[in-house]
Formats: sequence, C-alpha cells, structure tokens
Amino acid sequence: MRSVEIIVVGGGPAGSSAAARLVAAGVDVLLLDRERFPRHKLCAGWITPRVVSDLGIDVAAYPHRFLSFRRLHWYLKGVHLPVPCLQHSIRRFEFDAWLLERSGVEVVHHAVKDVRADGEGFVIDGEYRCRYLIGAGGTRCPVHRALFRDLAPRERALQTATLEIEFPYDWRDPDCRLWFFEHGLPGYSWYVPKDRGWLNVGIGAVALRLKERGDDLREHWRRFAEKLDDQLGIRVPEEPTGYSYYLRAAGEAARRGNAFLVGDAAGLATRDLCEGIGPAVQSGQRAAAAILGGGEYDLRDVGAASLGGGWITRAMDWAIHRGEAPRPALP
Repeated sequence: MRSVEIIVVGGGPAGSSAAARLVAAGVDVLLLDRERFPRHKLCAGWITPRVVSDLGIDVAAYPHRFLSFRRLHWYLKGVHLPVPCLQHSIRRFEFDAWLLERSGVEVVHHAVKDVRADGEGFVIDGEYRCRYLIGAGGTRCPVHRALFRDLAPRERALQTATLEIEFPYDWRDPDCRLWFFEHGLPGYSWYVPKDRGWLNVGIGAVALRLKERGDDLREHWRRFAEKLDDQLGIRVPEEPTGYSYYLRAAGEAARRGNAFLVGDAAGLATRDLCEGIGPAVQSGQRAAAAILGGGEYDLRDVGAASLGGGWITRAMDWAIHRGEAPRPALP
C-alpha cells in the first residue's frame, strides 16, 4: 500500500488549484483521477478576471484558446441590457489539462471506489493511504459519498439541470449573451464564443422547479435552438449533452477532520449565475492553506455571488429560486 501525506481526488480546477499550492510548499501529495487528461468536460467555459488573478495566469503566455469579451448582453423580459465588462472564455479540455500539468503534482489514473477513515487518516481502495484527503471529484465525488453524505446531504432545491453543446463555428459576434427566464424557464440560456472559431451554447435551470411544474428542459432547448437559428443564424449541429450540479447552500459542511471538499464536490457554484470555476479555484486554494497552516477552512464568502452580492444578486437569486422552501440565505 502506498502512503503519502495528502491525496487529492479529482484533477479539475479545484483539485489542481489545491495541488499546486501543496506541491509549491514541498508537501508529499498525490492526485487520483478516473480520467486521463486532456479529457472532455462539459462547461460554458466562462472565467472571471478574479479566476485569472487567483491562478496567476499570464494571459499573453497562455498557450491555448483564450478570448476576452468587453460586454455581457443580458436579455430579460424583452429588455436588452448591454453591460460593459471584462470577462473571458476558455475551452475546458485545454484549460484543465494545462492547470493540472502546471501544478507539478504526480497524477495517477485511478477510479476511486472505496474511501474509509483510518484513525486520523484515510485508506482508498486498499491501495493508498494518506493523512489528509481533498475531495475534488465534482458532483458525484466519492469522498462526499463516503464521508460527507450524512453531514452535508445534497439539497434538491439547489440542483441545476443543464443542456449544452460546444462546436466549431465561425462566429461574428465576440460578446457573451445571456437570456433569462424565457418562457418561464427558472434559469437562463447562453451564447459563449471561444477563441479561434469555437462556440458554446446551452441552457440551465433549477431541476426541482422544472419537475414541480411538469416542465421539460428539452422543450426549452428546442425553443432556444430555434431562437439561435432564427435570430442569429446559428444552426446547432447535433443534440446537446446534459449534466447537473449543485449551487451554494447556507452552512454547507465542507470539512470533516482531515477530509476536505472543494469545488462542485462541496456544492459551491454561485446562486445568481451558477458559476463554478471561480469557487472551485478559491476553495481548492483555501483547503491547501488550511492544511499547510493548520488553520480554519472558511468558505463563507466562496460561491456567494458572481454579481457582487448586492441587490442585483439578491434579485437574481429570488427570481431563480422563488417557490422553494426554505431558501438558505446568502452569506
């Protein structure tokens, strides 16, 4: 059985951010992932300036597709609001592999099945032993399933359902576009261009609200695809792929002794725009800092909001989640 000080389960932005801090500190750390990188990853691929700053990315030196847009176009109840801003897009299969390689962590291709506490440490599949464990395996993280399911059960009211597709497309519009609450959708749809002729379009909504209303996300997708064709001249080449994840809950437990949850494993996507990459990076870095410094693992301000936490955030949170009871309060 191999023994190391720290094992990270999952090599996405949360896991690689934690691993990078730990490797830089000279700690004995191993990362396990069931997939080989680069790997396909469904995601709109929108990243904020804070993500760039938190990761210390030199945009000019980034070797893959990286697009900056200067406006976000919001469409709400027939009103078009072009909002000046600076945001970015990447392709996740490139971005994640680059972050993981840059971290310098040793990566083992291994699908984690069994996680057991063993004194102050943990044993994984009878093959690996560690003192500290970081669960970064996304919504279905085996660390959450084994150690946190009773402590931090998933809140169905905060589960999102998503359909999206990313494909080569010679776009002419370099700005990101977001359509909110169309046809009663409890969520929004998006157009996110990518560098060098790629485009991501998708639709997401609160799953429980769809179910309670007898609504069908694929019917909303059909309407969205028709809009893209009729209004923007974009014909989606194939059927979208679906996935789900959880938004930020109040008081979610993300530490149990020497075990930590980060990113989607902890359910940290923002409540207003459902953004997950920023909270993943922040939580990964904070888990590493808590291990290295022996301090508190504080996530109270992580995943709270993409829009600053003011009245716009609260209005968006209410509009997406109204009708669910009880709703956790934002920090």
